[in-house]
Order: sequence, then structure tokens, then C-alpha cells
Amino acid sequence: MSEQTIKILVIDDDKAFVDVIRHHLRPFQNKIFNLTAIQDPEKAILTLQQDSSFDLILMDYFLPGTNGIELSKTIHSHNIQIPIVLLTSNKDFRIAIEAMKYGVEDYLIKEEAIDTILPRTIINVIDRVSLSKRINEAEKEQMMTAKKMEAVQELVVTMCHEFNNPLAAIKISTDILMRQSVSTEQKITLSRFNENIGLLEKQIVLLRDLNIDK
Repeated sequence: MSEQTIKILVIDDDKAFVDVIRHHLRPFQNKIFNLTAIQDPEKAILTLQQDSSFDLILMDYFLPGTNGIELSKTIHSHNIQIPIVLLTSNKDFRIAIEAMKYGVEDYLIKEEAIDTILPRTIINVIDRVSLSKRINEAEKEQMMTAKKMEAVQELVVTMCHEFNNPLAAIKISTDILMRQSVSTEQKITLSRFNENIGLLEKQIVLLRDLNIDK
């Protein structure tokens, strides 16, 4: 199986812990983790605006001049659609609940982000987000198809209506002519004309009853 590279932006001002992250994110399950570490939150935002190719953001809760929730809000406000995993030493899960509103997909206690837990969490988040995107795209495609079918059906109804009105008028006129003093040849012509109108009406009914979904 070929290796997959996962590009991660780490936002943490603790260089020692970034080294710990690098240690735990060695190649795992045919995944190679390509890390870019940034200490300054403002620089991180600028980097994300210039480079949208990151697969995941790994962010410390406690940051210089801000915190993980506020930075997540800023990222969210810039319409940056990259999943976030929040790292913190705080075990207050109310933080996690609040963070989930702004693109944070998971929450790890720093002391617990050891061995295979960190890479497994990252892979699970990326897979979950990818699956969610595919489902959303499939649902959108389904909705677009349904709208197209509805538009076609409306067009068919309109066409049938546009045909029926003049045909009805022609049929009435033909019936009136048939009752007039006309020659045998003219009656035959009018009779054939009436038959053709009847055939056309049947075709319009078939068109109207056509199941567009099939």
C-alpha cells in the first residue's frame, strides 16, 4: 500500500511540546505526517490564507494573546475549511463543547496525546471530515438532479398545454366544417385530418404522463 502524506499546521508556542508532537507523529499506518509549526497566531492565520493545502490544524488552547477558541473563531470567520484538533492541559470539557462550534473536530488533553493516540485521532478526524464532505456533495448532487427533473417536468406540462389549446380549436373548427355542405373528397380530407389530430392528442397524453425520473 502506498504511503499517504498528511500535511499538518501546528500552532503552539511551546517548542518543547512541538518536539513531542513530532516524536509521536512518526510514520504510522502508511501515513507520513508533514508538520509546519508556527508560534504566532497572527502568522498562523496569514499562513492559512496563503496556503489552503493543510489537511488539519493541531492547535494549543493557550496561545500568546489569545486562546484556541478565539483563534478558531477567527479561522472560521475567514471561511477556512480545515479541521482543527485542540490540545490543552485543561480538563474542562465545556471548552471542547464551545470549540466545536467553530470547526474544532476533536479535543485532546496534552498528557493523553501520547504514543498512537495522537496519530489515530488525527487520522480519524481527517477520515470523518472527508466522509462528511462526500455525503454532503452526494446530497447536493441529488438535490440538483431533483430540481432538474422538476424543471423538465414543468417544461413538459407547459408544452402539452401549449399544444392542447390550438389543437382543441382546430378540432372544433374541423367538426364544424364536417357538418357543412362539403364534397365527398373534402369530407375524406377533413376526416383524415381529424384522425391525425386524434393521434397527436394521444402522443401529447403520452408525453404528459412520461415518468421523467426513470
